Amino acid sequence: MTEKPQWLVREEAGIPVLVALALRQRLGIKVPAELPPLRDHPRRAFDDGEADDALERQWRAYWEMTVEPVTHPSATPLELIDGFETIVALPARGAERLRTAIMPFAADVLHYAKDAQQRYARSVSGTGDPYRAYAAALAEFERDTGRRAHSFELNVHVLPLAQRGIWRIGAFSIAVTDTLRHDPVDFDTAIRPVIAEVA
Repeated sequence: MTEKPQWLVREEAGIPVLVALALRQRLGIKVPAELPPLRDHPRRAFDDGEADDALERQWRAYWEMTVEPVTHPSATPLELIDGFETIVALPARGAERLRTAIMPFAADVLHYAKDAQQRYARSVSGTGDPYRAYAAALAEFERDTGRRAHSFELNVHVLPLAQRGIWRIGAFSIAVTDTLRHDPVDFDTAIRPVIAEVA
């Protein structure tokens, strides 16, 4: 007897991801280049060039570890960073430049991320089944292809990004603008190719 394929979609506006993106803006980091900045959060204002290569490389490793910690584990033990509660942990070795650079922004970045997460939570409370769009896209995929979807896992990060759209940010993760997520018709259309890709 074969097991029925299983699918799992997790949708959230996770504080760790919001913090990582807010720090990206504060540090002037440009990667991932396709991912737009956050709305209503300051960008690096001083004109002393872009973030150096070491800082960008260390942030990128932190970003990957934050988005998909199982896929991108740290090679060394992690240490919590003062001022970020239990939200930011960096490798004990190899993240020195990043550790020093982010500490001045802790209070502002945490405030921004918690506020954004609360706005998301309010926006989805009482709106019915938030997973209806995923189930509908999956049903349409199965109808169109004539086969059951493979088992898959998808993490959906609903973020206050400055540009409307969907971006892949990991092997099992996407980012979607909050304004698109709260537009049922456009989101249904936008999520279908993503479901088709993973299913």
